[in-house]
Amino acid sequence: MHRLIFGHSFVELAAVILLLGLAFYFLNKKKASVHGNTEDADTGTSGSLTTPKKTNSGGSSSSPTENCYEVFLSFRGPDTRKGFTDHLYNGLLDAGIDVFRDDDELPQGENIRPELLAAITNSKILIPILSVNYGTSSWCLDELVNIIDCKNNNGQIVLPIFYKVKPADVGHQIGSFGEAFHKRESRLLERRFDPTILKKWKQALLEVSTLKGYKAAGYEAKLVNSVVRKVLSELKKKFELVVSENLVGIDSHVKNVLEFVENKSHATLFVGIHGMGGIGKTTLAKAIYNKLSNQFEHRSFIADIRESWKRNGIHYLQNQLIYDILKRENEVRNDDEGTKFISSKFKDKRVLILLDDVDNIIQLKCLVGNRDWFSSGSRIIITTINERILEEVGVDYTYDHKEMDKDQSLLLFSKHAFRKDSPPRELKDLTCEVVSKTGGLPLSLVVLGSLLCGKKLAFWRGTMEKLIKVPPKEVREKLRISYEALDYE
Repeated sequence: MHRLIFGHSFVELAAVILLLGLAFYFLNKKKASVHGNTEDADTGTSGSLTTPKKTNSGGSSSSPTENCYEVFLSFRGPDTRKGFTDHLYNGLLDAGIDVFRDDDELPQGENIRPELLAAITNSKILIPILSVNYGTSSWCLDELVNIIDCKNNNGQIVLPIFYKVKPADVGHQIGSFGEAFHKRESRLLERRFDPTILKKWKQALLEVSTLKGYKAAGYEAKLVNSVVRKVLSELKKKFELVVSENLVGIDSHVKNVLEFVENKSHATLFVGIHGMGGIGKTTLAKAIYNKLSNQFEHRSFIADIRESWKRNGIHYLQNQLIYDILKRENEVRNDDEGTKFISSKFKDKRVLILLDDVDNIIQLKCLVGNRDWFSSGSRIIITTINERILEEVGVDYTYDHKEMDKDQSLLLFSKHAFRKDSPPRELKDLTCEVVSKTGGLPLSLVVLGSLLCGKKLAFWRGTMEKLIKVPPKEVREKLRISYEALDYE
């Protein structure tokens, strides 16, 4: 009996020892695997373009697969992660650009490959930052192969940055870049690395070296600004305000204003556009804003200030401006705090600001105050019914937006009433009669044209009779605003 008990205890003891031994074995195996993966990251011994793994030593970027980014940064971490790449990344973010970078959004330990490929494929602009040790990372080189493939197959934009290396050294693997690359190549060949992958890497390096890019050979802040401006130029559509496609006669107005603005490129300018309600001031201002937007990292469009001020107060508008320029939410709690903040924090910012439908000088004093609130070269565009506000604030250029002439009125009306540039023959006389009642007011032409589109002749005649007595509701509202802005006399 005692022997049985002893035997049973011995078996239990042996089982415990065996389990401890297995646990120790697998723990050591896991450590060895992690060590092997880290070494593989440095040496690229996987020999594959399809299965790299994420480590802290690499220089790749990351994001969720469902997201599309505007810029993908490929870089060698130890060379530039905490320096130039970080400055460029934040410069792009400050300009409102969505950027893909590693260890920023991908959860720790997640397999990077699907996200990496998706980010490269879905990004509009691909920026490889080619530094001395870029060619020592298989992941960087794999990224570069995919970047060049996307350029050739999908037409994506590639903007290489040669960071303290020469393009020729990258393309032909010579100089300091070539020395680091060939050391790596020798180690790979000793391990019977797939030569076809080496060939793809070298071809990608050659091709990227021939592309027009940037050389880091001076002040890095200046280079970052140049790259950001270039990216903004390529992404211009993102920052453009919505403007109707059926515009008529606006090009000459835009040209007149821009001629003045472009001749004063280094000065901070206040540009005022005034005219009666419904005349098209906002549309003109938006078109000018869109023409200038790619020249500015910091932009803000504040719409319908007259109504927004009534509903929410001036500090609400100040917070909107602060968020647009600095990306800081609900920064101020009252008007005085907002004025003090804007006047002190924007001095080094070259801004493009459009303030739409201003009807009180206080709004301008609290939002854009003086020219010295902003960096030189800033542009402040103001639209208003009241020309006196522009005189009081002392704008540099005032543009009086006039009514449309007869031909432009007919063209704009036809675009909305008939979806083409001229009326059908049987409706031409009636169309001219309707257009003559609008007084060249774009809003009237758009509202009436849309109202009459597809309607029968009897409806047209009935509308004409009503129009003689009173204009449409939307037009009346705009005219009421213009009327109320007039002095009593």
